[in-house]
Amino acid sequence: MFSIKKEIKKILSLVGQKNPELLVKTRYWFRFHRRLNLNAPSDLNEKIQYLSLRTNTDEWSRLTDKFAVREYVAQCGLGNILNTLYGTWERAEDVDFDSLPNRFVLKTTHGSGDSIIVHDKRTIDVEKIRSTLRQTLSETYGLAEGDIHYSRITPRVVAEHLLDNDEESSRYSSSLIDYKIWCFDGKAHFIWACTNRTKESVRVMVYDKEWNAHPEYVVATHHYKIANLLPQPKNLPEMLTVAERLAKPFPVVRVDLYNISGVIYFGEMTFTSIGGLMNVYSREFLDMTGNLISIPSSADELHLSSENKKHNAVHY
Repeated sequence: MFSIKKEIKKILSLVGQKNPELLVKTRYWFRFHRRLNLNAPSDLNEKIQYLSLRTNTDEWSRLTDKFAVREYVAQCGLGNILNTLYGTWERAEDVDFDSLPNRFVLKTTHGSGDSIIVHDKRTIDVEKIRSTLRQTLSETYGLAEGDIHYSRITPRVVAEHLLDNDEESSRYSSSLIDYKIWCFDGKAHFIWACTNRTKESVRVMVYDKEWNAHPEYVVATHHYKIANLLPQPKNLPEMLTVAERLAKPFPVVRVDLYNISGVIYFGEMTFTSIGGLMNVYSREFLDMTGNLISIPSSADELHLSSENKKHNAVHY
């Protein structure tokens, strides 16, 4: 069946494959109505785009992969924060539902926002889930957005333990509270807390390391709404230490953690939040955090990955 949306995505994916820099600059222009400056990047979005397009992002691919990242977390001495893994499969047909517990979550290694949450296995339509997974596994993420490191991830299905809020957290959020910790040059600086997440919207707030709320840094959109204040996690210093250990090698990365009854769980590592086109933060926040990121100079510039070398021969 013909779909305009699918055809547009095919065209964007082709552009992203041939010239990701052109695609990103075009998307940036339509989002912010200003040119993307990659020759002298300054704010958070620009520096993320510079690193994404003009440095080697092979390690980003490994650590964005929801299965492969587990090895890195363990190598950092943090295997204790990994969620229980029930299985991983390359094909939807191979997912062994019989071996899974009654409650679990399914996600793909290369996707975003595609988790399938199962509260009661007895009520699910297995074939419908397989069909959804087949579709997700067949898609190549990243090319249509210029996020090339996503396109290098091997698509697989991962099954993990289903995490739930503890009793206290449930008073503040109907969904699992997501603590997204922004780290710059290996140091944690801000926490982007997400609550009451649904398909339609999510409540958000920015906190600093001392858990002071900064609603002035948040720009509300149709999807991102300003949240009520949350109490400080009792083990916040430990969460920041965990994030910094994982973030140590990188100029910028967002480390997502969960905290349930004082137990820290790893979520994911994100290098291009909202595709490096974040319109959910104020200009002050974007400029301030951009100043915290050290990017390679001409003297010690990181090598481009083989794909970026091939596609970025021409700069605009």
